[in-house]
Amino acid sequence: MQTSVIVQPVQVLKDLAYRAGLTDYEHERCLLDLYLPEGRKDFPIIVWFHGGGLEGGCKDDASAIATCFAQEGLAVAVANYRLSPRVAYPAYVDDAAASVGWVVKHIGEYGGNTNAVFISGHSAGGYLTAMLGMNSRFMAKYGVNTSDIAGIIPISGQTFTHYTVRKERGIPNPQTTPIVDEAAPCYHVRKDAPPVLAICGDQDAPARAEENRYFIAALKAVEHPMAEYREFADRDHGSIVDKIPEAGDPVEKAIVEFVTKHVRH
Repeated sequence: MQTSVIVQPVQVLKDLAYRAGLTDYEHERCLLDLYLPEGRKDFPIIVWFHGGGLEGGCKDDASAIATCFAQEGLAVAVANYRLSPRVAYPAYVDDAAASVGWVVKHIGEYGGNTNAVFISGHSAGGYLTAMLGMNSRFMAKYGVNTSDIAGIIPISGQTFTHYTVRKERGIPNPQTTPIVDEAAPCYHVRKDAPPVLAICGDQDAPARAEENRYFIAALKAVEHPMAEYREFADRDHGSIVDKIPEAGDPVEKAIVEFVTKHVRH
């Protein structure tokens, strides 16, 4: 017996400025695209940050992923942010926070549920996701409390101090010298952080998976009630997200289930 799948039409709004830029580079990078499920109201939204090691990448990299989620009734805001070495920590985290602040303030104007804002992203975007979820000071600057966020979904993100931040600081062998300080999500774990679903592939860099396991273990150690780590078979650092738009993808299913479970009305 065949089952029919209803695909939600998607409206895409490009290059919305999420902060008033003071420089040409801010005007260039501090933009987001909205992928909206047409004909729907009160929908959840995922703010998504692209990967690229905090040194590259752009919001267009996630267009297929955003379209996939929007077709299932979840809006997605895909945000660019300034990149190293043109800026240094914490500028890109601040941009990420500003984009979330914009979404919380404005998504209701587009029919979204302001109580169902989630944050996610891949690799460097996973790092930004975890930083915003754990360190409340970044979003507080833009009038958002971490309690306003329904959940965070870092995918293959670094949860120790990002190696690009280590590189900016001149630390020898930045990709392999572990540091956990103020610039690390693990440094800020706390019981009252938003619900967390951390995702990796079983063929990702071993240290990346271990960082995520440690992140969830640290959250559980402080008695965070809703922190989970999911590892997916036969997926590496790229394919963990590249396959999300494919029909029946288990990573996509896990994210949709997490969002559905934690939607607040």
